[in-house]
Parts: sequence; C-alpha cells; structure tokens
Amino acid sequence: MKISILTLFPEMFTGPFDLSIIKRAKGKKLVEIELINIRDFGIGSHQIVDDTPYGGGVGMLMKVDVVHQAIEYAKKNTPAKNRKVILMTASGTTYKQQTAQAYAKLDHLIIICGHYEGIDARISNYIDEEISIGDFVLTGGELPAMLITDSVVRLLEGVITEGATTDESFSQNGQTLLEYPHYTKPQAYNGHEVPEVLLSGNHAKIKTWRDEQALTKTKQARPDLLKKSS
Repeated sequence: MKISILTLFPEMFTGPFDLSIIKRAKGKKLVEIELINIRDFGIGSHQIVDDTPYGGGVGMLMKVDVVHQAIEYAKKNTPAKNRKVILMTASGTTYKQQTAQAYAKLDHLIIICGHYEGIDARISNYIDEEISIGDFVLTGGELPAMLITDSVVRLLEGVITEGATTDESFSQNGQTLLEYPHYTKPQAYNGHEVPEVLLSGNHAKIKTWRDEQALTKTKQARPDLLKKSS
C-alpha cells in the first residue's frame, strides 16, 4: 500500500513516521509513505498557495488550482486502480474504525492537509471524501493525517501480530464495543488483584468474562455506541 500526504509542512511528519510500528512497516516494505509539499506547485517565483476569499472574510484560502496539481502529481506518480483521495476538514464525515478498515484495503490513499481557512470549495470536484477526526478545530490537517496513517498502517497484513486487531475497541466481531480490560504480572499490586477468572485456564469462562466486561465498559463510558448499534 502507498499513502501520499499532501501538506505545506512535510517536516511535521519526520518524527511520527520514523518510529515504532510505522517505521517497521516501512522497513518491511508493507507500506510506502510519500510526503508531497503543496508549495512545490505554488504560483510564480514566490510559490503562492493561498489568496483572499471572494466575498470577504478573515484569513486566507488555499488555491484550488495549486492543490489540484498536487493531487494529479500524486496520482500520476502512483498508478493504482483501488485509490481514494480524502481531504482533512472539520466539516467532514467523522472518522471511524470501520473507515480505517476500508482504507487498509486500498492500494493508494491520498490525504490532503488543509490549512489557513481551508481550501477553495471547488476542491470537492477532485476528492472522494471529506474526513474529520472529531468535533473540534485544528490549525491544519497534518495531525489528523498522522492519526489516520497510523490507524490504517497497523491494520495492514504483516504489520502487527495476526489477530491482534480482532477484539479491539470498535472492532469486536462487528459489534461497536470498547475493548475489555487487560492484566499482566504482578498478580497482586498494592492490594489490587488480577481477576480470578483470568487465572483459571478456562478459556470459555474467560471469553464470557471478557464479553461481559466489554459490554459493561461500553455502557459506562460510551453508551451512545450501544444506541447506534441497536
């Protein structure tokens, strides 16, 4: 899989993509991450990428012609049949684990990081989806792009241990539940014991306990998830 990230600030991605699981995935050639500087497609000797909005208003808008050229470059540079172009924006569809699972099946994902007051609305003619990571506003799409890249890469085959993503929060056998609690050594710490059932060796009872704990945790922390799945 290849992920192309269109950004005005490619330097922001150096640390997150050169550490931990993403670094290992890149080393195994399971994913290729391409950073494309939108400013390289800017207008004139000053590489202008933004302008004032028609109708007035505060701030600057990124130019549709500049961003479109960057998109076309990413496409031309990576021929692919199974591809999506997404724009990070606060007004987009809220990102879900199911979205990450769908993106992990792509050959090529292009992520556009907006900045300033956003991008000329005509960019909608050249993208597939607008995506938001939550009901809040950031200064740009770079941090959301990092989150999406991480959530997608870890789902690629061979990146982490097989089966490790099956019972995670939001991914439990098609149910929208939070993940059950986990425990490791020591068995007792400051008077807090590991639940006895986990020491029993009875896998059927352990599974039942974990299912019950996942449901209880979801009811307490995210009851809205149960309403959505009912």
